Amino acid sequence: MTTLPLRHHPVRVLFVFVAAVVVTAVVGSLFSVSAGDEYLGLQRPSWAPPAWLFGPVWTVLYALIALSGWLAWRNGAGRGELTMFGVQLVLNALWTPLFFGLGWYALAFAEIVLLWLSIVALAVVFWWRSRTAALLLVPYLAWVSFAGALNVSIAALN
Repeated sequence: MTTLPLRHHPVRVLFVFVAAVVVTAVVGSLFSVSAGDEYLGLQRPSWAPPAWLFGPVWTVLYALIALSGWLAWRNGAGRGELTMFGVQLVLNALWTPLFFGLGWYALAFAEIVLLWLSIVALAVVFWWRSRTAALLLVPYLAWVSFAGALNVSIAALN
């Protein structure tokens, strides 16, 4: 029995993108078990969102990220573009341990700047493959921008 290469099974590839994003979320969650309590214990700016909002927002964002990667792949994204996709997932996963696991707020801010730059770069390269894929990254970029501002504010207050 012969099987078709993975690229001929778009639904399987979608599951690969979803799995990559789920791994990213799980890595972050391992370091954020007590993040809600820790977040509430921090001095925060008046515009800081409630702790309960982060879970639903990230759930939607992770779905958009996976769909974005899949659409870019469906439109011919190559190894370099998919590597960029993976890099931003690694950077995404690193922030939570830096911020909540280690309490290194300033380093977490520097890392979120790198994450932000990687999302911008990814959106630019995805734009050439699929404008929809690039546009699906805009809410992610907006949230990471907000999170960066919140991160630097918390760093200054604590």
